[in-house]
Amino acid sequence: MPRGIAKSDLPSKPCARCGRPFTWRKKWARDWDQVKYCSDACRAARQSDKQSPEGGAR
Repeated sequence: MPRGIAKSDLPSKPCARCGRPFTWRKKWARDWDQVKYCSDACRAARQSDKQSPEGGAR
């Protein structure tokens, strides 16, 4: 008999940057409501998107 919760029963939500759905992780248990991004790459890219000027030509 397997223990714990099946992965299909865990909560999920879409990434704020790429839109890919991601599921709950144990390390996010306390902060699940504040988690917005599926990965460090999306989080870093989102921060750099905010800092770079839009439509800037070189």
